[in-house]
Amino acid sequence: MKNYCLFLLACCMIPLLGTSQAIHEEERYVMETDPLVWQKLEAWQDLKFGLLMHWGAYSQWGIVESWSLCPEDYGWCERKKGQNPQNYFAYKAEYEALPTTFNPTQFEPEKWADAAKAAGMRYVVFTTKHHDGFCMFNTQYTDYKITGSQSPFRQHPQADVTRAIFDAFRAQGLWTGAYFSKPDWHSEYYWDPYFPPLDRNVNYDPKLYPEKWENFVQFTHNQLLELASNYGSLDILWLDGGWVQKRSTENIMQGYEEKFQEAGTTGFIKHRMVDQDIRMDEIVAKLRQKQPGLIVVDRAVYGKNQNYLTPENRVPEQSLPYPWESCIISGGGWAHTPDAQYMSGREGIHLLVDIVAKGGNLLLNIAPTPEGTWQAGAYELLKAYADWMQVNGSAIYNSRAIAPFKAGKIAMVQHQDGSMAFFYLADEGENTLPAEIRIPAFQPSSNAQVSLLGTSESLKWEKDGEGFRVKIPKKWQSNPPCRYAWTIKVSEVLK
Repeated sequence: MKNYCLFLLACCMIPLLGTSQAIHEEERYVMETDPLVWQKLEAWQDLKFGLLMHWGAYSQWGIVESWSLCPEDYGWCERKKGQNPQNYFAYKAEYEALPTTFNPTQFEPEKWADAAKAAGMRYVVFTTKHHDGFCMFNTQYTDYKITGSQSPFRQHPQADVTRAIFDAFRAQGLWTGAYFSKPDWHSEYYWDPYFPPLDRNVNYDPKLYPEKWENFVQFTHNQLLELASNYGSLDILWLDGGWVQKRSTENIMQGYEEKFQEAGTTGFIKHRMVDQDIRMDEIVAKLRQKQPGLIVVDRAVYGKNQNYLTPENRVPEQSLPYPWESCIISGGGWAHTPDAQYMSGREGIHLLVDIVAKGGNLLLNIAPTPEGTWQAGAYELLKAYADWMQVNGSAIYNSRAIAPFKAGKIAMVQHQDGSMAFFYLADEGENTLPAEIRIPAFQPSSNAQVSLLGTSESLKWEKDGEGFRVKIPKKWQSNPPCRYAWTIKVSEVLK
């Protein structure tokens, strides 16, 4: 009876209802069966540190990417720029004219790639298209692109910025990944201009207009095939817009029930659940014919096309039993923020260690400016990473989680050769090493080498309960090999 009543209520309120995106990614996972994908996922888990970049015409306004176009009542997508933000359609027209003034003539992807490589990053994920539909690659299926007829940047030698970025980062040995939005709020096949947009979803019923929806499916497939065909070796396809997915009656009703519970006393719900099947299995098969082993990340969509999980702007409390990556803002927002405040070197390094100790990868977002540069704070943060990784990178890469992961100020990882690394996470202002460091839960074997990374001598140690204490020579106490966190390497531990 409860489900029947919910069904009737849902039918009456379809224009108002929405889907909850709050399910944490680590709750569900389906393993991929393609052996080439698993092989690549294993290699990806060894990389540990990547760069994410949100960049588009919206960068000129210093606003959250795309979302001010979405007619949902959330503070973070509020319209604050333009000549008439109180009039939605006037604002939308002004926003969609931003490409006519987007001219990043200071674009230097080689400089970005150099800084990322030095910082120890091993892969890049770039926003080829966000939800607003503006393409940062030379697609043949829309003129709403950085190489389009109205773009002042179209004559630049590196106008196809996706190609330039991928080429520059590959030249430094980094993997390449394409962020791609499944929804496209500029496409007439997704937001039909005949209907006003209601929320983030398609603004018509795909079941009532199957030809229109099929046009959007083909448009999406064609753009993805361009990225897989025309831009060299592609390692990762990072899909956003998880509400664009095939839905069953059962999970739609479950979503409605969750939204009713969230809505409170007013009953107002900000967005709906809509069946939006773009045939992911079909396009993934086509893409892997062109890019064998391609890692596909259909974010927040339960199923085999979400090859790794992507907790957003947060770090799970414990290690996860699946491949995963935390995508984290380094400063400001996902998109360019004027005068952004970046995390400190200590914060950034502790974040990396925390994620790696739990078995994940860190995908750190840096937002380019409308001129095509990075802010000074981004370079300063990457320089702090570079200095630290030069000493400690061997403990970060090719590692796996081992319980208890972290204990107090000690984080730990294991390596395939049987060695372990223990990271001592320094407190704010702690610039000298203590005379001894206690490490819990593990003990070196009798013939193990115990050392401080960045130095060449063996350290003395003694058992302490189930753990051990390592002695730090005075010369390293006052003159540590790096800042913010120090690594004790043990060549072999007792089983």
